[in-house]
Amino acid sequence: MKSSFVRRMSLFALLFFSMADVFAGGTIIGTIKYDGKVPRMKALKMAADPICDSKHKDTPARQDWLIVGDNGELKNAFICIKGDLGSYPAPEEHVVLDQNGCVYSPHVLGVQVGQIVDILNTDGTLHNVHAMPKLNKEFNAAMPKFKKKKEVTFTKEEVMIPIKCDVHPWMRCYVGVVGHPFFDVSGSDGSFEISGLPAGTYTLEVWHEKLGTKSVSVTVTDDATETVDFTLTRPKKK
Repeated sequence: MKSSFVRRMSLFALLFFSMADVFAGGTIIGTIKYDGKVPRMKALKMAADPICDSKHKDTPARQDWLIVGDNGELKNAFICIKGDLGSYPAPEEHVVLDQNGCVYSPHVLGVQVGQIVDILNTDGTLHNVHAMPKLNKEFNAAMPKFKKKKEVTFTKEEVMIPIKCDVHPWMRCYVGVVGHPFFDVSGSDGSFEISGLPAGTYTLEVWHEKLGTKSVSVTVTDDATETVDFTLTRPKKK
C-alpha cells in the first residue's frame, strides 16, 4: 500500500511540475496607434466581375490598407518576437484565409513554419492566388468557382509575404511566417497579446504594410504581464 501511495504521489508531482512548465511564462500586451492624417479609403471598383460587384450592392467595399479607429487605434499590424527562439512544432490547427466578397479575409494573418493554411474560395467566381515571397517558394494557383479550398504551407520564416489575385487587382493580403507561436495581429481596437513567453529579454517588432516597422527591447518574467504600446506614422516622402 505504501509503495502504491508513493507511486501515486510521484506521478502527481510529475504531473504538477509538467503542468507548471506548460503554463509558466510571461505575457506582453499593448496597443498599436497611428499618429497622422487618416485618408479616406477609396471604394473598390468591382464592376468588371458582376459576381464581385453583386456582393457589395448595399455597402461598397473599400481599400483596407489603413484602418484606424476614432482614437487612432490601428488595425492589421503584425506583431512578433524576433530572433531565434528555438524549435516549436507547427500547430495541428489550420489557419484560414478566405476569398469572400472578392477581398481577402483576414487582410493580415500570421502562421508558424509548417502550419497548414486553408485558402478558401467562397465567392463562386474565378480567383487566382499568387504568393510573392522572397525566401519561401512562390505559388500561383487558379481557383475556379468549383475549387473551394487549397492547402499551402511555408517552410521558412518570412515577415511578410504579400499575396494577390491576378484576376482581381484590388485583392491583396499579407502573411507573416515565424518559427514560434509568439505573434499576433492587432484588432480593430489596436490591441495585441503575446502570451507564454519564456522569461528573458526579447526584441518585439511591429509591421504595417504602409507604415513600416518599429521594434523595442522588452524583458518578460514568468507569470507577469508587460505592457508595450507602439505609435506609428507615415514615412516622410523623400
